[in-house]
Amino acid sequence: MIKADVGSYPGHGTVHPQQIEVAKTLLEKARKDGAIVDFFVTHAGDDLEFIMTHRRGENDKRVHQLAWDTFKEITDKVSKPLKLYGAGQDLLAEAFSGNVKGMGPGVAELEFEERRSDPVLVFMADKTEPGAWNLPLFRIFGDPFNTAGLIIDPALHDGFTFEILDVMEDQSIKIKCPDETYDLLALIGTSSRYVISKIYRNDGMPAAAASTSRLSLIAGRYVGKDDPVCIVRAQHGLPAVGEVLEPFAFPHLVAGWMRGSHLGPLMPVSMNDVQNRVTRFDGPPRVVGAGFQVSDAKLIGPADLFGDPAYDRTRQVANEITDYMRRHGPFMPHRLGPEEMEYTTLPEVLEKLKTRFKK
Repeated sequence: MIKADVGSYPGHGTVHPQQIEVAKTLLEKARKDGAIVDFFVTHAGDDLEFIMTHRRGENDKRVHQLAWDTFKEITDKVSKPLKLYGAGQDLLAEAFSGNVKGMGPGVAELEFEERRSDPVLVFMADKTEPGAWNLPLFRIFGDPFNTAGLIIDPALHDGFTFEILDVMEDQSIKIKCPDETYDLLALIGTSSRYVISKIYRNDGMPAAAASTSRLSLIAGRYVGKDDPVCIVRAQHGLPAVGEVLEPFAFPHLVAGWMRGSHLGPLMPVSMNDVQNRVTRFDGPPRVVGAGFQVSDAKLIGPADLFGDPAYDRTRQVANEITDYMRRHGPFMPHRLGPEEMEYTTLPEVLEKLKTRFKK
């Protein structure tokens, strides 16, 4: 999965249909040329999402350049002529340098050998940061109160290894669970710094991958929120589809929302156009889920994972949390703490007050 915000309307609301059509045309050409095997184009709020399969391995230059060139083409041929908001905002580099990581777009890649049946679930978030996946991924792969298979399925019983990225120091660590569960939680509870990037079953089977780019750390300033993506495999020795989806029934608080500066609930929403657009205070933060069967690298689907009325109650709770948080206005804990606000436009406002402070 490779995604980017290359322009939206109105404001940070949703992608334009012409952007999706151009993406489909270019990716279909790449499919016929053999660069990729299959693809699906969709969006989460104002973020354009490319779900692609290929047999070229992770970090492949041709695949990454395909995504970069497609985003550039959409920016130049659709976003700028239509004066869409934030046209090309996630394309932070002038030219492609071999890999889109560190250039703005978000990337989650997972290389695996297909099983007899391989359900793959993809999650796309808007108006939040990569740390938003920490809580649900821990519950899926580390919490027996969520995932019954950790207790009753021999294939899951030995646990999973989490690869954690320290986004501030650009270094990673692998932590094996259940042996080191408390160590894992000590890190990923600080979701603004320590984010889950990969998960493997303890025998080495790849289970999940998440994007980890922090746009503000790349650009040195606020240029939009990261809006991460995540890939999770399910069933046949991995958590069941229902176990993967269960954590999203709790709309936990995540950083992002308006101007990337506020805490709000992560609301699971349908892929349909009515729910998949952001309006209230440019939010609240949301997650879209698409489910596929992968068959000989073909994407069978998608199923709209959160279109189920079983999530209506979650959305209601998320709206109640939204009401509560919004009543705080500019005060913490609705507004983020000072460390996070350093990468927003607030320092420009505070700069003019410096000379007026007296000891």
